[in-house]
Amino acid sequence: MRILLIAATPNEIELFINQYSNVDILITGVGTPATIYHLQKKLYKKDYDFVIQAGIAGAFSNELSLGETVLVKQDTFGDIGAEEKRIFTPFTNSGLIDGHQFPFANGWLINATTLPKNTDLKSVKAVTVNKVSDSFLQKIQLADAFDPQVESMEGAALHYVCLQEKIPFIQIRSISNYVGERDKSKWKIKEAFENLNAELTKLIRQLKD
Repeated sequence: MRILLIAATPNEIELFINQYSNVDILITGVGTPATIYHLQKKLYKKDYDFVIQAGIAGAFSNELSLGETVLVKQDTFGDIGAEEKRIFTPFTNSGLIDGHQFPFANGWLINATTLPKNTDLKSVKAVTVNKVSDSFLQKIQLADAFDPQVESMEGAALHYVCLQEKIPFIQIRSISNYVGERDKSKWKIKEAFENLNAELTKLIRQLKD
């Protein structure tokens, strides 16, 4: 199986790279524009059977523990839309685009790919933004508009490209912080990296078997 592993930064998958080399790796850079461009360019150059995106994420509540690794089953672009009187309306609800127009389904980019049966990662709903901040208003707007469990800066880009190209894919994320908390002394980046890479190693081995 030809597998492409992508991450926004090398730090997120460094532990995996140091011990496992049987997959192609693409560091896309941070944010949706870089991810869409570099992933699409890579897919045009070579055919892949499977794409995995691995990275860290923020959680919207303590229902998810810091360091916990999750599987993102649906994602969407959380900062494309309109804001009027402090209320945010997603672009798929604004009339600018049909929220049911492929690859969207009711405004979401839904991944139907399943993990190996012996994987017990929790499935979550995510939102992708190009700006992370300590803004309480932004957190409330995202929660009201999407009711997501996690937030990243690249996930929806993966879903958008792979759904369009009809390539099976998986997005896994480890929780490094809670959304809105910008005091990094409270983040668990090291634990998130360690757990992410451990789950990534297990996943790759299962796919390769």
